[in-house]
Amino acid sequence: MKKDWIAAVAAVVLLVLAAAGLWWWVEGRKPVPPAALPPAATAPPPVVALAPSEPAIRYPVEVPVAASAPQALDAALAEVFGRKAVLGLFQLQDFPRRFVATVDNLGRAQAPVRMWPLNPVGSRFGVDRRDGGEQVAASNAARYAPYVQLIESVDLRQVATLYARLYPQLQQAYEELGYPKRYFNDRLVEVIDQLLATPEPEGPLKVHLPAIAVPVKPERPWVLYEFDDPALQSLSAGQRVLLRMGAANEQRVKVRLTEFRHLITRRP
Repeated sequence: MKKDWIAAVAAVVLLVLAAAGLWWWVEGRKPVPPAALPPAATAPPPVVALAPSEPAIRYPVEVPVAASAPQALDAALAEVFGRKAVLGLFQLQDFPRRFVATVDNLGRAQAPVRMWPLNPVGSRFGVDRRDGGEQVAASNAARYAPYVQLIESVDLRQVATLYARLYPQLQQAYEELGYPKRYFNDRLVEVIDQLLATPEPEGPLKVHLPAIAVPVKPERPWVLYEFDDPALQSLSAGQRVLLRMGAANEQRVKVRLTEFRHLITRRP
């Protein structure tokens, strides 16, 4: 088939060259007419702008046929994560939009909590005061224990299967978010790679509360803590969350992220 295609193209090229040669042989032998006045200047033909090509899909998702008959979202999530976890940790209302918005935001500077598909950690972010400054408290890692335990307890193959079943809804929500020509799974893999590249500093992480130039005191000032190290503070929102979780939790989450990335990037 490929040889036939090449032969057809070659034949077209040869026909064009032959026609050009014939035109030159006939027209070139005619007497040259007297020079004519140059034609009136005409406007150049309009330049047709080519539409930018859509980016190629890097990691396609094979959507199962069963996805054409969507299951109730809470029931589908409960099959994988357990009903207790779903009711206690998940924000089911507008879940697809929340999920894709949060994934996208985790790769950016800010990830507003109001858009999270999970309920935010209820307890307060803890700091220790040492040597005239503040640092992330070692006990702070316990705040994230329910989420880390959930990540480690589930069968990631089931999670990947559920993800594929929900993918049409996720892709639609991603397009409605403002990315009509982008593929959500590619963005998810991009964010996972970014999270896996999160540094693992040794020792306590020093933090501080930035100056607040407004008279009204914030209700939850602990959410405003920033890292003293500008390099750490300049990381994405998702990377900063991993750092706040503590070194041990960060490493445990990275193991599961690596496994999940493998599952959603395998070719069918």
